[in-house]
Amino acid sequence: MRKFLLSAAAALSALTLVSGCATGTDAVATGGTFDFVSPGGQTEIFYDPPSERGTLGELSGPDLMEEGKTTSLSDYEDKAVVLNVWGQWCGPCRGEADDLEEVFVNTKDLGVQFLGINVRDAAQDKAQDFVVDNKVTYPSIYDPPMRTLTALGGIPTSVVPTTIVLDKQHRVAAVFLRELLTEDLQPVVERIAGEEPDQQ
Repeated sequence: MRKFLLSAAAALSALTLVSGCATGTDAVATGGTFDFVSPGGQTEIFYDPPSERGTLGELSGPDLMEEGKTTSLSDYEDKAVVLNVWGQWCGPCRGEADDLEEVFVNTKDLGVQFLGINVRDAAQDKAQDFVVDNKVTYPSIYDPPMRTLTALGGIPTSVVPTTIVLDKQHRVAAVFLRELLTEDLQPVVERIAGEEPDQQ
């Protein structure tokens, strides 16, 4: 019991330290109407019909690759957006990087934008190396303390990678709590990007 209490205290101290490292340039988020409910072990969750989807909150933060630039979800108005929570330390993130890039290239002409959220990488240069080495061409928000994830309506911050597909009104249409392959993600993105305006 004593070991458990010491471990819990250490974890709480580490969490406090991470959240205490905020600066004026940290990522920010405010709540929306989407409220994630634990999927009971599911790793793929779909939200249909579109009229019942919830919107995310405001989501923005420092651009990983361009110093002084802020990147926001609102930059991609009227586009379907694929959010991917990743870290360079994460093996499954390395595994899926080329698949996500392939889906991005294959669907951007359909009005789709990808946006990464880099988390838990205290060394920005290592996260930047990940982007360069994996030839990732879409932007990422740099958010080591994971502040942006509060906009995700309760999606578990412990699951990395996580991929969230938003429709063109930035409502949550699908959530994947696992590593993805091109064939897993592309049909979903194409379907959501192709929804008629009256479905939005």
